[in-house]
Amino acid sequence: MSSAIETHGLTRRFGRTAAVDGLTLTVPEGSIYAFLGPNGAGKTTTIKMLLNILRPTSGSAGILGVESTRLGPREFAQIGYVSENQQQPEWMTVSQLIAYCRPMYPTWDDAFCGKLLQGFDLPPDRKLRSLSRGMKMKAALLTSLAYRPRLLVLDEPFTGLDPLVRDEVIRGMLELTEQEKWTVFVSSHDIDEVERLADWVGVINAGKIQLAESADSLQSRFRRLECVVGDGARVPSSSPKSWMGAEITGHGLRVVETQYEAGPSENRLLEAFPGASQVSASEMSLREVFLALAKTFRLKS
Repeated sequence: MSSAIETHGLTRRFGRTAAVDGLTLTVPEGSIYAFLGPNGAGKTTTIKMLLNILRPTSGSAGILGVESTRLGPREFAQIGYVSENQQQPEWMTVSQLIAYCRPMYPTWDDAFCGKLLQGFDLPPDRKLRSLSRGMKMKAALLTSLAYRPRLLVLDEPFTGLDPLVRDEVIRGMLELTEQEKWTVFVSSHDIDEVERLADWVGVINAGKIQLAESADSLQSRFRRLECVVGDGARVPSSSPKSWMGAEITGHGLRVVETQYEAGPSENRLLEAFPGASQVSASEMSLREVFLALAKTFRLKS
């Protein structure tokens, strides 16, 4: 499987603080990769190193087969980038922005641009300063998509967008990535929205990668186990290493199993709590998996 992004021991320090610490991950070509983590985890710093906005302190990153520190016009013409803090020439109209960007990209597709303009319902003659945040984000996406990039990097693209605009943007991206087979690397706090997009997931905390795998793999191995326990039951100190967040409320036990196997996982629960009854295992959404992980991050900090 070829990769669009590959990092090895990628590290960035600011003084004594490691914002990104030994990050190693692979983003398969053609995937939609969700890069998740709490505030301050190192997501934006990672993206800035990938795009050579920041130089790594150590380690390396390869983008479309080129070392990130050697990215040039040829590579940037194949990369789209949209950030929540992206500055735009707000004195321009949408049409002027398109005319300004077009000559920079040899692969700019006018017909595709027109289709995006219509699909995003952008007013060509309106100045960017008069547009809502959602419309500005659509304009940024349009000018990052019209040249059909091989890789689209999105840093918090949904922040501040109302639900209708978020839905429009996500549906548009799903349609486009399905048609064009682009690679999308998206960092976002909107996990419910990302879940609709992602087929690969990476989770970072305190600059370190915590997991990186396909969404199918992640959601097949995480399960919420529940059962009824007797009076005075306590979570054993020697509970399985694959358990997270075990808690007892009244007679109900809940625990997240991170290496679920139908049968053996339930048996491990019964071994830890002899006499337990009504054992059940339920699937978890990506949001539920992330929140369970985030609780462990908080306990370690």
